[in-house]
Amino acid sequence: MSVTSSSEVGAPGEGQAAAATNRRSRRELTAHLVQRHGALAVLVVVVVGFSFVFPNFGTVTNLGDIALSQSFVAIVAIGMTFVIISGGIDLSVGSVFALGGVVGAWGSQYGVVVALAAPLALCGLIGLVNGLLIARAGMAPFIVTLASLLGARGLLLVLSNEGETTYVVPEGGLFRALGTSEVLGLNLLVWITLALFVIFTVVLNRTRFGQSVFAIGGSEDAASLMGLRVARVKTSVYVMSGLLAGLAGALNAAYLASGVTILGVGMELDVIAAVVIGGTLLVGGAGSVLGTLAGVLLLGVIQNLINQVGSLNSSVQAVVSGAFLIVVVVLQTLLSRTQRL
Repeated sequence: MSVTSSSEVGAPGEGQAAAATNRRSRRELTAHLVQRHGALAVLVVVVVGFSFVFPNFGTVTNLGDIALSQSFVAIVAIGMTFVIISGGIDLSVGSVFALGGVVGAWGSQYGVVVALAAPLALCGLIGLVNGLLIARAGMAPFIVTLASLLGARGLLLVLSNEGETTYVVPEGGLFRALGTSEVLGLNLLVWITLALFVIFTVVLNRTRFGQSVFAIGGSEDAASLMGLRVARVKTSVYVMSGLLAGLAGALNAAYLASGVTILGVGMELDVIAAVVIGGTLLVGGAGSVLGTLAGVLLLGVIQNLINQVGSLNSSVQAVVSGAFLIVVVVLQTLLSRTQRL
């Protein structure tokens, strides 16, 4: 008579435990994919679905207009993505964006180099001050960047004589051409934005700096014990945020042919919303640049759809965006909890 050993049969409940582990793994993987790529999936569904509802929505011209209108928010959102992944926040980007536009329009009378270098230098300096106060002095990002928001807006008013002076970009120059040229049927600004997203996707995912940003956002103490230069990395992400906000402002001036002083009010909220909708966690440690692009485009599509309806005013867009953001944050919390479990 043959006897079956316990090793052949397996311990009681071992199969159930393995099955439970596999189910948990699948749930965790699903939660991770939804959190990381949910905005892109919703964007595709909305664009395809409403293209049948509104005939003018899915046209190449309309989609190109959406991409162009969201280009400036998208550039600012790249920097915000790095800041939030590192565990911080930057409320100054709206004012810095407007300041970069005014300085860029002023510098355009001296050529394209000054028109781009001047706003980058000034806005990068603001980002540097933010970073040093947060990383070196240990001050709260919310307070520091809120002060920078007010300071940048005040400097903007000084440079424009309380908004009475509007600097105009000369026609026919290279700087103006940045905002008017088209390549393959799309405005050059759209291609510049896409190029920036490709570059910073590589920086975030394929460089030591990008991995340090993730590590610091996950646990600053653990990152410090690992030997990472926490203060330097945190300072760098705020400098990056200032530079990109200034660049977006300068490009916007090239597009509008002037430095408009009233722009950027509340822009920081739109940027943060786009980044969070794109899958970046407000607590830091997780996120992606491509997810941010999907979040920016999704907000632009929602605004365009409201305009397609025609009977709704612009305030509805703010209500819809706010409600959508709340839903996304709740889903992120649930998905994060699922992954931890």
